[in-house]
Amino acid sequence: MTETTTTMNCETIANKLLTVEQALAKMLSPLNPSTKIASIPLSQALNRIIAQSIQSPLAIPPYTNSAMDGYALAAKDLSQERLTVIGTAFAGKPFQARVESGQCVRIMTGAVLPKGTDTVIMQEQVQCFDNQQIKIQGQHQAGENIRAIGEDVQPNDTVMTKGQTLLPAQQALLASLGVTKIKVYQPLKVAFFSTGDELKELGQTLAYGQLYDSNRYSLSGMLNRAGVKAIDLGIIPDQADKIEQLLLKASQQADVIVTSGGVSVGEADYVKQSLEKLGEVHFWKMAMKPGKPLAFGKIKHAWFFGLPGNPVSVMATFYLFVQPALFKLMGKTDDLPIRFQVPCLNDIKREAGRMEFQRGQLHYNNDGKLVVTPLAGQGSHCVQAMSHANCFIIIPQHCAYIEKNSLVEVQPFAGLV
Repeated sequence: MTETTTTMNCETIANKLLTVEQALAKMLSPLNPSTKIASIPLSQALNRIIAQSIQSPLAIPPYTNSAMDGYALAAKDLSQERLTVIGTAFAGKPFQARVESGQCVRIMTGAVLPKGTDTVIMQEQVQCFDNQQIKIQGQHQAGENIRAIGEDVQPNDTVMTKGQTLLPAQQALLASLGVTKIKVYQPLKVAFFSTGDELKELGQTLAYGQLYDSNRYSLSGMLNRAGVKAIDLGIIPDQADKIEQLLLKASQQADVIVTSGGVSVGEADYVKQSLEKLGEVHFWKMAMKPGKPLAFGKIKHAWFFGLPGNPVSVMATFYLFVQPALFKLMGKTDDLPIRFQVPCLNDIKREAGRMEFQRGQLHYNNDGKLVVTPLAGQGSHCVQAMSHANCFIIIPQHCAYIEKNSLVEVQPFAGLV
């Protein structure tokens, strides 16, 4: 990646704006996790964020058992010519008698290891004689194919920490420990709406100069994927009094408000004005592309995010700012953005001055190596390119040129936005 010195004009503009890192830090700093907690059945807790650390009440496995179908015996008998089979141990039906020297027990996977045994020989490694005697083949060691008590989890081990998301693997772990209920954070309520006289609902006839509102569909999808309760308040025209009324209404029924449009410097951009009148503004300009304008503040008890109006800017600013904020408010601690470097298959030329999040497509080349291709249509209005992308290509603020095949940093978002 080649970095060039920006012009004085670009530097002057950038110095008036918050960097992405500064904006994110300022935004996250005042946010605290919700105190709304509920105890729910484990079966209903998938994808919820847990509000308690959990210690194991027992050992896993709770008893020493066999990892294979085979024969349980004492290691000291491995050298014997033949061993007598005196019974069978099944999972859930232990063999009750003690195994003496010269004896063995047919054992199934998961069955309790019989008393007097400490080793299991796989059934493929023995020669049977009328199911009454066996001869061990090959070389073996004590303790083979055994799952020791507490090998996976010891009593009082911390198996989950507060703020983790309960996924299928964690659900299975807690079920194996006999956990029936778990404390989780209640989902946030997030109200959202679009602003703009030019916007129309799907199904309506478009007049010249009008557009269908796509932003509420991307916001609805991203909010639902984030695990919140989304409240769609529709489209609001560019009228200050109506925007103020809806903001107040939203603040009474939601924990968070997200809007699209109306945070720029145009004469009809009333969201920022209303926010300044009704609550407090923390910042609204960033050295970022797409998504330079972004309002962040609070109305009554509800946090507010005013996103730009262009559809790609909405998705980019939501993914990079709103989603981390929602996760913090939800108590989530296990979410970190995944970023790594891969070769870029095209030159990238651009005007330096803002950190840019270009839309790219991660894929494998003919050698099976992961690479990224920047997509055509990098305008903040180009939804089609965003729909084909699966990552952001992150270009540093002062970088104006990236040479083909150079390493670039990418942040995947496939399935998230």
